[in-house]
Amino acid sequence: MAILKWLLVSLAVAAVLAALVPIVVTQIEYYQARENRQHLDSRPVSDGAARSAVIVFSRSGNTAVLGQHIARKENADYFRLEASAYKLGLMGWIHAMRDARSSEAVITPQTVDLSGYDTVYLGSPIWLYSPAPPIWAFVDRNRFDGQHVVLFNTFNSNFEPGYIDAFRQNVLDRGARSFEHRFVKRGRMGQQLSIDEMIEAFDQL
Repeated sequence: MAILKWLLVSLAVAAVLAALVPIVVTQIEYYQARENRQHLDSRPVSDGAARSAVIVFSRSGNTAVLGQHIARKENADYFRLEASAYKLGLMGWIHAMRDARSSEAVITPQTVDLSGYDTVYLGSPIWLYSPAPPIWAFVDRNRFDGQHVVLFNTFNSNFEPGYIDAFRQNVLDRGARSFEHRFVKRGRMGQQLSIDEMIEAFDQL
């Protein structure tokens, strides 16, 4: 009887902890978004003669900050994708986890005229070992004829090479001449690299 009671208590504690995880994660994301706003600039990044473009999807702003750093460094045009299903908050997080390994998403803008660029950077976080659905959706709706495409990711845990290989093939199937993958592992929430450390790590790749 004592063992059964112990098991029931253990299960109850585990259930409570599991229920708290999404709440804690979304609160950390809100905090990160507030911190990242001071690093983000809504003005155009390039001087109007850009040969590179940076297209990025980011929920809490970590990948967006890195994308703007790349844009400034490369004098590139910068575009940020929006996906209302994955906005900050508990429901956005639930939708993100539900769709993490999907290649479908409703995004704005759906297309960007990339014909004038030599290099296109595509940025997103990693969700459950795969680039987030909005960046897959962007690839599905655009062409990369003759361009060098760089996928860049930030993430807490890891990515699965099979998803990166599939993404690479999608890009090549849409005309890209070459593909490159760059990434920064920020670490688990609560013990992550700072924004400056993340940017420094990327620049050393």
